[in-house]
Amino acid sequence: MFSFFKRKKPSSVETGQQGSATPDEGSLSDQGLPEPQPTVEGPAEDAHPQQPLENAPIPEPLVEREAAQAPVDLLAPTALPAADTVQVDVAIQADIPGPAPELPSHTPMPTPEPSPDTPMPAPAEIEKSSWLTRLKKGLSRTGQNIGGLFVGVKVDESLFEDLETALIMADAGVEATEKLLTALRARVRKEKLSEAGQVKAALRDILADHLAPLEKPFPLGKASPLVIMIAGVNGAGKTTSIGKLAYAFQAQGAKVLLAAGDTFRAAAREQLMEWGARNNVTVIAQDGGDPAAVAFDAVNAGRAREASVVMVDTAGRLPTQLHLMEELKKIKRVIGKADGAAPHEVLLVIDGNTGQNAIAQIRAFDAAINLTGLVVTKLDGTAKGGTLAAVAAGSQGVRPVPVYWIGVGEALNDLQPFVAREFAAALIGD
Repeated sequence: MFSFFKRKKPSSVETGQQGSATPDEGSLSDQGLPEPQPTVEGPAEDAHPQQPLENAPIPEPLVEREAAQAPVDLLAPTALPAADTVQVDVAIQADIPGPAPELPSHTPMPTPEPSPDTPMPAPAEIEKSSWLTRLKKGLSRTGQNIGGLFVGVKVDESLFEDLETALIMADAGVEATEKLLTALRARVRKEKLSEAGQVKAALRDILADHLAPLEKPFPLGKASPLVIMIAGVNGAGKTTSIGKLAYAFQAQGAKVLLAAGDTFRAAAREQLMEWGARNNVTVIAQDGGDPAAVAFDAVNAGRAREASVVMVDTAGRLPTQLHLMEELKKIKRVIGKADGAAPHEVLLVIDGNTGQNAIAQIRAFDAAINLTGLVVTKLDGTAKGGTLAAVAAGSQGVRPVPVYWIGVGEALNDLQPFVAREFAAALIGD
């Protein structure tokens, strides 16, 4: 009857002591519940060999590492990172009688190294390969029209007739087409070529030989400063080509200076100054000044600043605009007054998509300012490419002016030197 005065034993939570709370005696057995198992203490070898794995002690290094983060309850399963799970299993299995089970190997696989005998492509080779791919893509229209003629056909007169039509449609012109087919027929008879693939390879070689006179390296360094005059029709890409050439010349160690001689077109001076800023090149310009005066000042500035190259931009004009053609002649004469041997190079920029009209441009500009080289741009569009074959053949009385560069894109390095064999391979198709 005095059980009312019995005080309940305080739990660890109430007293703040560490460890688990002690239940009242007989409370679990009276309720039919199992008694709690004693806590496993001491080293692993004192424990019963059949004890559950989750009650096994954790190796000392792991316990110490986990203890730094939170208290460890040895009765509860310990959540360990995946990387440590294998280590715990190994420690426990080593104390249990019987053979240890096989564990998966976690040895990292060695990284294969390239063989020293395998040559690695240089960055310049990779860049060149990428540029040739773009050139073939730009001339793919002509390459498919001509190269497709050699698929599943016999080597007979009908093949030569189809080739004649395809070459003329590619803007090669009548004279160049006749010259190429005459040489092809002679080789087929001489070498007794009977397969279409052999005839295609022969045409590729003949075209490369035909274009070879146009292949000429640019004489950078023949004068100091080397004065280059740039001309062309509206929209041919003169200013953009100047920016790309400045990049190419600087890559060869030349110090470049530009002259904004296009005072006719709106924003032409600003466009050239933007290319100069992109290449870190000085631009000589005047607001609304005479283009001949700008060219004169640029040549003198190039000599005073010890520049290697001075490029003079001019306004775009059509050959039929006689007053503008006379202005172009004046610019050349004034440059000669600043330097008796200048301009050393007179380049004409032509759009590769203009076709046979490029022949008329070359003839007119050559008669006015005596061209020394060509820059062919925009071969990445719908260009047919056969115009250069017409230039090499001297069609319509045009002089075979050397082709220094051809362009296939808008990037700084998309203007590359003209190589006859590469161009022929892109034009005929591989």
